[in-house]
Amino acid sequence: MGGFFGAVSKRDVSLDIFFGVDYHSHLGTRRGGMIVYDEQDGFHRQIHNIENTPFRTKFERDLSEFHGCCGIGCISDTDPQPLLVRSHLGLYAISTVGIINNSEELIQRYFSDHGHQFMAMSSGSVNATELTAALINQKENLVEGILHAQEMIDGSSTILILTPDSIIAARDKLGRLPVLVGKNQDGCCVSFESFAYHKLGYEDAYELGPKEIVRLTSDGFQSLSPAGKDMKICAFLWTYYGYPNSNYEGVNVEVMRYRNGEIMARADRERGVAQDVDYVAGVPDSGIPHAIGYANASHIPFARPFVKYTPTWPRSFMPTNQEVRNQVAKMKQIPVPELIQDKKLLFVDDSIVRGTQLRETVEFLYESGAKEVHMRSACPPIMYGCKYLNFSSSNSEMELLARRTVQELEGDEGQKHLHEYADANTPRGQCMLKTICQKFGFDSLGYQSLDGLLEAIGLDRDKVCTYCWSGKE
Repeated sequence: MGGFFGAVSKRDVSLDIFFGVDYHSHLGTRRGGMIVYDEQDGFHRQIHNIENTPFRTKFERDLSEFHGCCGIGCISDTDPQPLLVRSHLGLYAISTVGIINNSEELIQRYFSDHGHQFMAMSSGSVNATELTAALINQKENLVEGILHAQEMIDGSSTILILTPDSIIAARDKLGRLPVLVGKNQDGCCVSFESFAYHKLGYEDAYELGPKEIVRLTSDGFQSLSPAGKDMKICAFLWTYYGYPNSNYEGVNVEVMRYRNGEIMARADRERGVAQDVDYVAGVPDSGIPHAIGYANASHIPFARPFVKYTPTWPRSFMPTNQEVRNQVAKMKQIPVPELIQDKKLLFVDDSIVRGTQLRETVEFLYESGAKEVHMRSACPPIMYGCKYLNFSSSNSEMELLARRTVQELEGDEGQKHLHEYADANTPRGQCMLKTICQKFGFDSLGYQSLDGLLEAIGLDRDKVCTYCWSGKE
């Protein structure tokens, strides 16, 4: 994934960029970047590796060197950026969020003659932001270039471009991620997360539609290319990676998660399952609001039977070695024995992707004296790796717990019936749930239904991307 923030003002915006980007740190763990333009000194840029040190720590010492009235910054889980580009369109900086599935095809199709070259990374792959800029530069102006690039890209591309006097923001052609504009008396900002600019004194001013391109200056903003009619915003924004304070398409993340938990509790009540548990708990941290909603609707007390000790531990998915990731996750889990010993517990997690840490969590709870452990996922079984935003991407879809279980149960034949396995009301769906329960030691397992999830979000279902669950665009 990744996040972005930009600002253009009548005053220096370096601090706004610094704090605005920092407030997107939950969206990525690999690279952070800032670039600011000053009339006298031109562009100043820094990019740092943030895998083991947070964005704020890495960039604090650079702040004294940044000054200017317009700038952009990003958190990136992929390539180093923002990039500074010089072409017939002028000198500009660019940052992107998304994924290009057909990068090799684009390079061969458009840039195979002797007049083009790309800087290759150590893996031999090309920086996706550099490729996007090259596509933009094929046209006679930035707006035409952005529309051309987004049309050519298989995947998604949300784009920020910084020129000496403005920011051009372009939402992906199907609006898979949000792009929001804030405004104050001195200028404008653009952001993935709305709360990032609220804390900086900007007020909500505009939310870009799918495919829309907007230009921001210190005097205001204007649409350069209109929004398209079709939208496929990512549902995972609400279930997992969106920040609780944020609103997307008018729907608050935290409120949606409460509602999602309530719908799961309603479904369990109708089925008559897990009605005599002692506590409902959330798997820290993103499972907690879903669990609060479940507890409120079921009238079962909410509790925190274990907490995560995070001050000195990196995110558990950061180390490249799976064994190290599992050990880090285990070390972070600190039990509250009084809330576990001889208790029947129901845990809600935001999702179950690969299941690599589930067994350790359940064993940890039983070792701490739990009588029963029930698990609920706040979204349906993930059957497909994301091909639009690099979320839940895998080397193989067989890394996904649900797909792997289907293969174990029925081999290649089972892969033809994924929609049945994803539905807990079918014999195949029940078989998958039972198998995972036996494998991981749950007393019961339940996934939120796709209908329940869409009900919790509350948008027209045709405007929400559910590919990773349904396989349908």
